[in-house]
Amino acid sequence: MNPREHIPVLLEESLALLDIGRDGIYIDGTLGLAGHAEEILKRNPRARLVGIDLDDRSIRKAQARLQPFEDRVDLYHADFKCIPELDIDFPAVRGILLDLGMSSYQLDTADRGFGHSQEGPLDMRMDDRNKLTAAKILDKYPEPKLAQLFREYGELKQAAKLARKIASVRRTQKIESTTHLRGLVEEVCHWIPQRGKIHPAAKVFQALRIEVNQELQGLGEFLIEAIGLVGPGTRLAVISFHSLEDRIVKHTLARLSRPEYGDSVIDILTKHPVVPSEDEVARNPRSRSAKLRAAVKRPHGS
Repeated sequence: MNPREHIPVLLEESLALLDIGRDGIYIDGTLGLAGHAEEILKRNPRARLVGIDLDDRSIRKAQARLQPFEDRVDLYHADFKCIPELDIDFPAVRGILLDLGMSSYQLDTADRGFGHSQEGPLDMRMDDRNKLTAAKILDKYPEPKLAQLFREYGELKQAAKLARKIASVRRTQKIESTTHLRGLVEEVCHWIPQRGKIHPAAKVFQALRIEVNQELQGLGEFLIEAIGLVGPGTRLAVISFHSLEDRIVKHTLARLSRPEYGDSVIDILTKHPVVPSEDEVARNPRSRSAKLRAAVKRPHGS
């Protein structure tokens, strides 16, 4: 296993904001390879952990990693948005963590198709039970819908041009590999590598991944529902990696913090998002775009 897989982003900051020293249940809604979860269990022998992840391969790796704590762990192969439907003692929950980024394990596994730097199939499914793949989107979506996807989810300036190119190419050949798509992006965007500049394929792959896994749908609604289920003092920490997710988290927490919202009211613990230090980015370059926001549920009537 690559050592980079073990580097949880904003670890100390997120655990501090969750105040993990308290007795009770901590929910890691995006378990990944269990970097955050393992530290919660190590540092608090009275903590129980509920771990949830859409990716069955990650769940299996996390289960092995958490084996020393198995009597305090419950794992679910599910979307974190299904948390309200799970058999969890919500009054005993003390913290909920969401790390909405991709793990290095996912990005570096070529046959998953998440990364544009390796040859692989255009899959991008976090959940193998999902029937929709990136290749199917490129083959079936109408040109205007592709352009909208690249523009809204990838924030790509050349969205319309890329959609037009894809629509032209697919008339004679299927676009099924990561390198094929990357080549089309480089052609359309006239890509010339420059230090510090993000490859445009990263934006296109992000857009496709969000669509395949429906990552933005229901995120704000979930945060509202989760806060409604837990008791006063429960803390919520969310790590996002692109502006689309961060905007939803920011606006939802702001809405929940307004006094007129009712019993499901929170205090925001992060006036500004917490970002990785220069040292962390140097150790783990993939952390550079991370933003952490956190809140705590207020006592009723306060």
